[in-house]
Amino acid sequence: MNTHLGRRARALAAGAAAAALALVAGCTSSGDGGSGGTTAAGGVHLVQAGQLTTCTHLPYPPFQSEIDGKVQGFDVSLIDLVAKDLGVKQTFVDTPFENFKTGAFLNSGRCDLAAAGMTITPERKKYVDFSDPYFNATQAVLVDKKSGLTSLADVKAKKKLGTQAQTTGEDYAHQKGFDSISFESSDALLNGLRTGQVQAVIIDYPVVQGWLKDKANAAAFKMVDNLSTGEQYGFTVKKGNTKLLAAINKAIAKAKADGTYKKLYEQWIGPYDAAAASPSPSAS
Repeated sequence: MNTHLGRRARALAAGAAAAALALVAGCTSSGDGGSGGTTAAGGVHLVQAGQLTTCTHLPYPPFQSEIDGKVQGFDVSLIDLVAKDLGVKQTFVDTPFENFKTGAFLNSGRCDLAAAGMTITPERKKYVDFSDPYFNATQAVLVDKKSGLTSLADVKAKKKLGTQAQTTGEDYAHQKGFDSISFESSDALLNGLRTGQVQAVIIDYPVVQGWLKDKANAAAFKMVDNLSTGEQYGFTVKKGNTKLLAAINKAIAKAKADGTYKKLYEQWIGPYDAAAASPSPSAS
């Protein structure tokens, strides 16, 4: 969630975007006011009649992951509120995270919006329009308890560090002079830690928070640093899609005002953290 600096995929296959898995039937063309699609409540243009099509990147719990055959999570629940306001259902397209940086699937009419725990950055704003921030995030350093590591500084001298490709966590590691091992997804990154490919990882704190709820994980791994990077997460739409952007911002504001946001936070992330959830100025 925050401004996702992260997820740079050095090793993503060149054809990954074209092969992205549509979890629910794909979309027609185009963006706001374009050809194809349909118009929902409030004059919001959708690429597929009767549905709000969300591009995401799986798995990334607690924000989005497939549970019992259904895509669920904090981001999913918030966008469900938008879909409800528009009188439609939310559906999903799973795509490599690198597509979110360029807005490729938004521009091609595959999706109406992107929701992937994505950090708002000036560079990304060149290609997509961001919603108001909906989550203030920090980065965590998670280590194997057997490694003897007590901080990120220890990693540089002694052990291998893992990061998720195309993420702000990976950006942070590189800025601090680490030559990290890059993994395609958060799931692969945490598995790399579990199997000993790396002894420490930098990853979003909410992901660590959820991962350590598992007793087996908590017994073997621990968080040794919480890195305040000033990140805020936002949802994205195709540039100029002002009506959908307004609908998203309205749903976020309403959820924070009526207690729905707090309820969803506690359901998916853990004990409510007012600092992480505090309203912030518009990022759009």
